[in-house]
Amino acid sequence: MIHGRAGAVIALALTAAGCEDERPDATPERVVAELVDRMQRVHGERGAARDAVELLAAPARENLAERARRATHALGRPVGPEEMLAPSRFSLSFQPRTYGAEIAGQYAIVTVRGEGLGEEAQVRCQLEDGAWRVVLDLPDLPAVRTR
Repeated sequence: MIHGRAGAVIALALTAAGCEDERPDATPERVVAELVDRMQRVHGERGAARDAVELLAAPARENLAERARRATHALGRPVGPEEMLAPSRFSLSFQPRTYGAEIAGQYAIVTVRGEGLGEEAQVRCQLEDGAWRVVLDLPDLPAVRTR
């Protein structure tokens, strides 16, 4: 039996390791499932949208931030990147049941399956600073024209 300070340190280390495994971005499967869950809560909820944006890979976050900057200038009021998510454009073609990932270094393909035949989608993920992020391909923004 371990007593005293050493026991407390080991218990703290085991607790921290267990908590780390619970992070929504600890695995590619988990981050995709979490993004699906958060996107389903976006409808009119700015906090839920902010939570969804944080699970996206850097290029998508940067694209949304640039869109928000442009919207801020056009509207004359601050607009956040989370407001660039259009919940009406996000709909599931099937209810996800299982998530499986093929990982190759810092990249992963998550296969999402539903119950029916043909209910399958693949989602790309990328490891950024020790956390998995969903790669979302957004259209490039046109150059800003000045007169």
